[in-house]
Amino acid sequence: MCGIVGYIGPKACVPVIMEGLARLEYRGYDSAGIAVAGGGHPLQLRRAAGKLHNLARNLDRNPVQGTYGIGHTRWATHGRPTEENAHPHRDGTGTLVVVHNGIVENYLQLKTALLAKGHLFASETDTEIIAHVIQDELDLQAELDLQAELERQAELDIQSERDPAAKVATSETTTADTVLNAARLRSLPLEEAVRRAVSRLTGAFAIGVLSAAEPDKLVAARMGPPAVLGIGDGEFFLASDVPGILHHTRLIHFLQDGEVATLTASGIALTDFAGAPRALHPQRITWDPIQAEKAGYKHFMLKEINEQPRAVRDTTLGRISLDSGRVFLPEMRITPEEFRSATGITIAACGTSWHAGLAGKFMIERLARLPVDVDYASEYRYRDPIPDSSGLGLLITQSGETADTIAAQHELIAKGSKTLAICNVVGSAVTRLAEGVITTNAGPEIGVASTKAFTAQLTALFTLALYLAQVRGQITDRESLHLVNELSRIPAQIEEILRTVDETCHELARAFSTARDFLFLGRGIHYPIALEGALKLKEISYIHAEGYPAGEMKHGPNALIDETLPVVCIATQDPGDPSSVLKYEKTLSNIQEVTARGGRVIAIAIQGDTHIAQLVEHVIHIPQSHELLLPILEVIPLQLLAYHMAVRRGCDVDQPRNLAKSVTVE
Repeated sequence: MCGIVGYIGPKACVPVIMEGLARLEYRGYDSAGIAVAGGGHPLQLRRAAGKLHNLARNLDRNPVQGTYGIGHTRWATHGRPTEENAHPHRDGTGTLVVVHNGIVENYLQLKTALLAKGHLFASETDTEIIAHVIQDELDLQAELDLQAELERQAELDIQSERDPAAKVATSETTTADTVLNAARLRSLPLEEAVRRAVSRLTGAFAIGVLSAAEPDKLVAARMGPPAVLGIGDGEFFLASDVPGILHHTRLIHFLQDGEVATLTASGIALTDFAGAPRALHPQRITWDPIQAEKAGYKHFMLKEINEQPRAVRDTTLGRISLDSGRVFLPEMRITPEEFRSATGITIAACGTSWHAGLAGKFMIERLARLPVDVDYASEYRYRDPIPDSSGLGLLITQSGETADTIAAQHELIAKGSKTLAICNVVGSAVTRLAEGVITTNAGPEIGVASTKAFTAQLTALFTLALYLAQVRGQITDRESLHLVNELSRIPAQIEEILRTVDETCHELARAFSTARDFLFLGRGIHYPIALEGALKLKEISYIHAEGYPAGEMKHGPNALIDETLPVVCIATQDPGDPSSVLKYEKTLSNIQEVTARGGRVIAIAIQGDTHIAQLVEHVIHIPQSHELLLPILEVIPLQLLAYHMAVRRGCDVDQPRNLAKSVTVE
């Protein structure tokens, strides 16, 4: 979600790094920084809050020079988006710097231990901890070296007492060794210190490290977030994504989890975390720069659809325990007691986020037994809501800057409600006002039509519902463990859907791209997914589409059905849930009503459901899951269907007409 660019070679490195960071701006960030050295220049650091042009102005006022260095654009996770929290971060000596993407989950434990050793910290970030852990490893080795030197000196002193003729020589040796000892204080190679340090970290990280004590060396390590190495003509590069360095080299090695790379002026050495050598496997990239930003996908929307397994996985990272089934929401200033005494929750959101809120209502009410109202944020303050100081407000927003959502949040706070936020942008307006935040770690979403942000929101809502159920005593430990395990299976199930249904959706687009109208049907928690499927289709293909509760067909929409109307029916079920089975059976009856009137049905059904294929023209199968998690899976084929329909109709998929990614005016 953040940008890293590192360089070592004969050129002045600042222009290379700044250009690379600019090419990674699409990833989203709220501060930036650069550290450079070499060419006779000391280690120099410049940082700035806000956009990259702020850093550029800082560099104009306070230039730095060097032939090796590293830069970073940060999206705040730990600590506010300020200059002191911007990367790179120094160790306690000021001679070593680190940039980092990811989250160090055990940073508090590490920080406590380092504080006890006398380390002082200058930021609120987990990244600074990494620099100090590396310093700690260097200091530990220095202590061992010093102890060995003292033991050697003691042995020499004993020898000189036994042999007076050697006394002068010993004195001279002692003087020389005193000088040598200072150099030995950092005798551990930087790459070895990094290997030892990463073994102490838990969580996800891609890091870049350089030290003034070891000139012309840049060390990188990866466990989770992406990192790439570039091989040029006598120059070498590090980046968090290919576009950052593609204008300088097309020979790329994709750093793997558990690898450490040492970049020097003479080449790249690769090892695993234990120090065993690894082979470099560079690939020649043929993408043009724009394609590279899209990772080879034709559109950002398609890229983001395919990023959903990671988005869901990252949204649960550090929040659920697969051992106990417990849910942890550390960014909450609302106490468990307040959650227990809450009389209800009001959800306010817009567009896709409102659909997520509707699904969240089913999750929270079923698991936590807490009443939930869902409002359009744009309507909330105009209906004169009834005050309830014991109720909670929940704002759902991708950007955190949507004007209507912010207005609803102000109204909730004015009525005496504490507010929570589910948001994809840390430090945004909504998160600053909220008493608790669940970040949807989906990464920047470029396509206007929301895809991965929606599935991440559903994931966050399910996590919140389960947390509320636990603190309110509405669920057993056994039930919690089962639900957490079901949630952990979702990313792999999304991957399976992406592999198996894309071609089917492509064929459906070929068959139905000339349709003028679509109808989407669902019951219960599946109704919000029908709404979302209709929204995706209309906003990027410009086909009129409506989502309806399946049971409402008889109350008007049946009049629209004829042989030209495609009807998408969500007909999934959880066999272990009697209410889910009942909804499924009722939905089959609705499907028969449609087919009896000549409607053309596309059904979303569970794998192994052979009965439904006898009733409808087209079936898209998805894996089995818990009733409350099925929406995350159901929406994937609907996104793909909308995407292929838009492409086939020649629409601008990523920038549909009249729409913006973040609506900052009412």
